[in-house]
Amino acid sequence: MDENFIANRITALRIKKNISEYRMSLELGQSKSYVQGITSGKALPSVKQLFNIFDYFEISPSEFFDDETDDPQRIHEIVALTKQLPSEDIDRVIDLMKRIKDLNNK
Repeated sequence: MDENFIANRITALRIKKNISEYRMSLELGQSKSYVQGITSGKALPSVKQLFNIFDYFEISPSEFFDDETDDPQRIHEIVALTKQLPSEDIDRVIDLMKRIKDLNNK
């Protein structure tokens, strides 16, 4: 893992949510420059604060550290919605996703 992974991941997720470093810092209950310190590489969040950041973005630790997922909130939403479907509808969703994937790979 890249030494700047946490800083870069927080920046990417924050930008995706269209939230400033200042606002995120305050919403986490920290000083106004807290997130800027992390994203600039001057500081790292504590383990407790890192879990607060996961909660802030409404993602799990595995979603945070999965750098292949550009938009973990949307993946989380898809999973949550899928859990509410009957089995036969889940099969239809899977088939549709496979067809879309095949179209994108052509």
